[in-house]
Amino acid sequence: MTTTPAPQTDALDSWATARLMLIAGSLILAISLGVRHSFGLFLQPISMDAGWGRETFAFAIALQNLVWGAAQPFSGMLSDRYGAGRVIAGGAVLYAAGLALMAIPQEGTLFAFSAGVLIGLGLSGTTFPIVFGAISRAVPAEKRSLAMGISMSVGSFGQFAMLPIALQLIGGVGWGGALLVFSAFAALVLPLSFALSERTEGSATQSAAAMAEKTPREAIAEAFGSRDFWLLSLGFFVCGFQVVFIATHLPAFLADEGLGAGVATIVLALIGLVNIAGTYYAGLWGGRRSKPMLLVWVYLGRAVAIAVFVLLPITAWSAYAFGITMGLFWLSTVPLTNGIVASVFGVKNMAMLGGIVFFAHQLGSFLGGWLGGFFYDRTGSYDLVWWIAIALSVIAAAVNAPIRETSMAERTKVATA
Repeated sequence: MTTTPAPQTDALDSWATARLMLIAGSLILAISLGVRHSFGLFLQPISMDAGWGRETFAFAIALQNLVWGAAQPFSGMLSDRYGAGRVIAGGAVLYAAGLALMAIPQEGTLFAFSAGVLIGLGLSGTTFPIVFGAISRAVPAEKRSLAMGISMSVGSFGQFAMLPIALQLIGGVGWGGALLVFSAFAALVLPLSFALSERTEGSATQSAAAMAEKTPREAIAEAFGSRDFWLLSLGFFVCGFQVVFIATHLPAFLADEGLGAGVATIVLALIGLVNIAGTYYAGLWGGRRSKPMLLVWVYLGRAVAIAVFVLLPITAWSAYAFGITMGLFWLSTVPLTNGIVASVFGVKNMAMLGGIVFFAHQLGSFLGGWLGGFFYDRTGSYDLVWWIAIALSVIAAAVNAPIRETSMAERTKVATA
């Protein structure tokens, strides 16, 4: 007699798969984002050895963020169609290659290619739009926000852990040797990618119900026709501007104020450490409260934190306080923003649509990274960029307030009723 598996067995298998994907995805984010978070520590030693002003390094990092953002919708589309594992594996290879090439002394154009183009492409395949897309398809809808918050908090731990490693490596084996070690770290993403290898037949992404959903072109048209999609993207633009400006230029800013590299390392590490809690609770509360209103408070909190920091005398302790405060808000926007995308537009095309929103984030990242160096080389100060960051925070809070989490399907029903 033929028997069918008990529903409990299927549920257990499904949960085991989701748990494995959550663990592997979290570790991937810890490595990918942790290595990236350390780049600000390389600005001064690389620029001094190469005889550059700060703009050359800043432009390469800005280009990295622009390439990352421009490639993200396409890598998201590939992930939605063929599964996240393949995209992550390809991203890991490019990331490791970019770091290895970045370690070689070179002129500015080649440095922009390695640090900017190759690493930007690598990041587009190994960070949260891809990981979140896979996790969102593996967990129940009511657990998505929390799952994103957990994986992002582990990514934040990577940002905390990689900074002292980077500082020790730069001091011990030089910046070139440190980048080679980080290239080996990036290569570890490759075996982890197999845990996120989604099935392309018979899976949620290719089920009959999923096939009945919108095609990528239809999903893009629907999103572009939504006011909330553009407001969400504008808010994420501000997030990118702030985090890349701070991560890239804060070490140099503190050095200008007479504080050593150790202080900057501790500040950036504090941001990553405290953001473990920030992103976890953002994901947890995002499943219980209005995500748009939580984003409003996050951006207002950033505005206050930056304003207090630049208005008070800069000391080691004020810098540490800034790191702790900014850590609460640093990547808390990520699970909330991606959670809104999933709630409003569904999960079938989430990696692609999340990638488009993320492109706006990276446009802001490009400007934050580049303008920091641009204005510093011309004015000898970062003051103007700090105040731009404060003003943008207020704007981001304002544009997120009217966003609704109602799904597009429900909106259509109401409109046709």
